[in-house]
Amino acid sequence: MVDEELVRLAELYGVAGAFSPGAGRVVEASEEALRGVLRAFGVEAGSAEAVRGALAERQRVLRERVLAPVVVWWEGQAAPAFPEGAEVRVVTEEGEVREGVGELPFGVHRLSVVLPDGRAGDAHLVVAPRRLPTPVSRSYGMVVQLYSLLSRRSWGMGDLGDLRELVEWSGRGLGAGFVQVNPLHAAVPGVPEVAGVPEVAGAPTDPSPYRPSSRRFPDPVYLRVEEIPEFAYVDGALFQSLRERGGRLREGVLEKGELIDRDAVWALKREALEAVVALPLGPGRRAAYCDFLAEQGEALEDHATWCALAEVHGADWTRWPRALRDPRSEETARARRELMDRVDFHSRLAWYTHSQLTSVQRESGMSLGVVHDLAVGVHPGGADAWAQQDFFAQGMSVGAPPDAFNSLGQNWGLPPWRPDRLAESGYRPFRELLRALFRYAGALRIDHVMGLFRLWWVPEGRSPADGAYVRYDAEAMLAVLVLEAARAGAVVIGEDLGTVEPGVRETLRERGVLGTSVLWFERDWDGDGRPVPAELWRPDCLATATTHDLPPTAARLSGAHVELMDRLGLLSGPLERERASAAADVREWLGVLGDSSADEESQVRAVYRYLTRTPASLVGLWLPDAIGDRRPQNLPGTWDQYPNWRLPIADAQGRPVGLEELAASPRLRALVEVVRGVG
Repeated sequence: MVDEELVRLAELYGVAGAFSPGAGRVVEASEEALRGVLRAFGVEAGSAEAVRGALAERQRVLRERVLAPVVVWWEGQAAPAFPEGAEVRVVTEEGEVREGVGELPFGVHRLSVVLPDGRAGDAHLVVAPRRLPTPVSRSYGMVVQLYSLLSRRSWGMGDLGDLRELVEWSGRGLGAGFVQVNPLHAAVPGVPEVAGVPEVAGAPTDPSPYRPSSRRFPDPVYLRVEEIPEFAYVDGALFQSLRERGGRLREGVLEKGELIDRDAVWALKREALEAVVALPLGPGRRAAYCDFLAEQGEALEDHATWCALAEVHGADWTRWPRALRDPRSEETARARRELMDRVDFHSRLAWYTHSQLTSVQRESGMSLGVVHDLAVGVHPGGADAWAQQDFFAQGMSVGAPPDAFNSLGQNWGLPPWRPDRLAESGYRPFRELLRALFRYAGALRIDHVMGLFRLWWVPEGRSPADGAYVRYDAEAMLAVLVLEAARAGAVVIGEDLGTVEPGVRETLRERGVLGTSVLWFERDWDGDGRPVPAELWRPDCLATATTHDLPPTAARLSGAHVELMDRLGLLSGPLERERASAAADVREWLGVLGDSSADEESQVRAVYRYLTRTPASLVGLWLPDAIGDRRPQNLPGTWDQYPNWRLPIADAQGRPVGLEELAASPRLRALVEVVRGVG
């Protein structure tokens, strides 16, 4: 039995003493997990005496507190109420001082209250629109992992030039309203052995876009180098050599069937970018760059400093010399000055990447444009975790408890934000992150959107099953999200697949956050388990046939995904039983879809025709489905057994297909006619 006082203490910090993995089941968190999570909040709970002392102190603080750290005022609701005689003052974002909480502009303001008994308190006051903007009209769009989409101009992986071509072709030529891509966050770079520094071992870049170094700044590996104006002035011989080597990388993937080699692509682009940055900027370009530096401020300086230090000490700041682990130390400031050329280099790359991304969205001509993806967290050794370490829970990792799909639970290796520190800052890191992404996004998909409400924290050294749920102030985080999205005129899509606690989807819907519905999962799980009729799907969602973590539609229809999992030893039961179960699932769905043919292309079109019959606000066409690709981009449960995040789009035979060939594909055209509602 877990100590009751320990549970009470944990719950006063938003840490759940138990959770329900399914109807009628309750699982208690272990004392070790609760103590570990509390330690990450700076609370010592190692003994019964320490728990009693910490509990009494926490109760006192909460009892005497005049204001919570954040107060939310939704448009249309009554203003926050205070005791009669209280002195109330608001300082708006613009610095205007107002007495009382009368009409206030949207924003995050400072609120001060002095009660009649003399007690005083300060808080952040978030004044937010009632709801997010929603899509102006129903539309469909392409969904793709950008790195997998190569054209005849890219250098070994899909880039922002390819994104521009895809956006213009699908928007102007095919009537699409959006293009959704994977997270384009900056990756933790692969580094070679650092000579003379034995603790820095060489390592390749982690190809997963969901474990980035920074979520605020995009990855320059996606740059179309030729579209940087200064590249035209690079030495002629080097210019030609770079383009030829880029062509060989591209041909290796498209012609020889090689995997996408991110490190080889980055090595070549980095050489090109070193030559570009060495060239002087013209007066106009210099002024634009200086504006960017001023606009991004300390956040960019920190990011570029981390990148420069990583070149010297390796890409894990927790293994750097101790003084450099503090971004505000004098030693770090000295190192920044000594490495100023490298800091400027990485700042220039951030500018180039931001400029290309902004241009793609601005010129998209689509109703939504580019839908960017926000990963749930960052790499513990990366730039964000270094620069914002006060906001991250040390010694913790985000994951998931055991459930019907994973009996061991999951550890994602991502440090969580501390909810108390976020609240104390008025959610400044979250606001700045959203503001940065919305600058070049028509819409934002939030991976694991349930993380706005709670996250499963796993203490370092413990199994994924031995963690605890930590609750966040969902109302405050949603208010910030709605505020920033409304300011940008952007739509938000929440990835709400899997286990979702009661009330979460309803709250998200109330605030205008669209959900995600995947055809194969749309069953009446609380009733007869049958597929949900198209007309009964929720309207406020993005409807898709699959995702990057799931089998492409052709693989599911043919059962190829079962064979793949069998080869990799991932099946939970005997092969024949799993084959039969998958085949029965497909037969049932084909009956609902109204397609009894044995033709795979016809069946794929039937799947997407069904999506168009739903009232979903958005319909996503997984681009590899358009040519019969059978390989998932990521196979959960694997690390090096499967080429996750390194596969180019391919046809049914596994032959890589470039953007130009995709655009000429009759199969793709036929499927597009279906999702446009005319096929």
